[in-house]
Amino acid sequence: MKTKKFSGLLAAAIFAGTLLTACGSNQEKTTSDAGSKDKEKPSYTFRLADNQPADYPTVVGDKQFAKLVEERTDGRIKIEVFPSAQLGDEKSVLEQVQLGAIEFTRINASPLAEFNKDFSVLGLPYVFESDEHLWSFLESEKGTELLDGLEQSKMKGLAYYDSGSRNFYSTKELKSIDDLKGLKIRVQQSEINIDFMKAIGASATPMPYGEVFSALQTGIIDGAENNLPSFDSSNHYQEAKSIILDHHQRIPEVLLMSDAVWDKLDEEDKEIIKQAALDSVETQKAEWDKWEQRSEKKLKDEGVTFTEVKDLKPWQDAVKPMVEKHSKDYKDIMDAIEQARP
Repeated sequence: MKTKKFSGLLAAAIFAGTLLTACGSNQEKTTSDAGSKDKEKPSYTFRLADNQPADYPTVVGDKQFAKLVEERTDGRIKIEVFPSAQLGDEKSVLEQVQLGAIEFTRINASPLAEFNKDFSVLGLPYVFESDEHLWSFLESEKGTELLDGLEQSKMKGLAYYDSGSRNFYSTKELKSIDDLKGLKIRVQQSEINIDFMKAIGASATPMPYGEVFSALQTGIIDGAENNLPSFDSSNHYQEAKSIILDHHQRIPEVLLMSDAVWDKLDEEDKEIIKQAALDSVETQKAEWDKWEQRSEKKLKDEGVTFTEVKDLKPWQDAVKPMVEKHSKDYKDIMDAIEQARP
């Protein structure tokens, strides 16, 4: 009888211990020294996916974020950064973030319009007149609302990262808006980008980013558009020797967390993660500035001709109807953008 009673107590103790420690493959719970009734806070090891190379400014920002979180939790929360699309392409990673299988990712804001249409406004041409204007908006109440709006799609927006401005480059000489007329320009697949090309007289040619170099070589396209570091790192400058700095889009990057994982954290850990993300922004922006300057010098040394647009009015006038078309349902955001002008 005593043996049966002891066996029952032992089984109950094992079951209770299992409940205390079962908390997922990437989370561990520990108890304090024997005899103490208090439990230590849980420890976590999370993953952060980025599709850029290990030394790219967004990955530098990711690593600074991870470092701050680890320091501020005394090593209790570790975030391992996986660059170069090691965990998959952007689409598959986003799906895993929504499921909680991957805890963090960094992604450009453009694809997020699929989950929150408000993000599409950030891709409208010439709505931001400068980097200062962009960041004034992103750091405003409306900019924060955009991040918070991702929760309905099972993602938690933590912070914006810098991605510079996008400009046109071509195998043809580009000196003015007129030089783009009739050119086949590679763009990211979106209605806004296609309408944008129509508005300036170019022919939109959506295609995967990885196919652009060979398309420039073979003449399938006449040009493309991107920021300076990407123009440099992609080697597109080897074929496209002319770039015109019209700064038509300033689309930020976004540091995201799975909402399912966020909801499992206590308030203290949420605050640590959120603040660490915001505090990593200055490191990322500083690294971006270095990359832009380095890329510009390299591109000029390689014989790329730069043309800075002095008067944006012809460009703004050309796109005004399409901007009005795509912004008519987002008056509050457009008003906030206007109010954010320096």
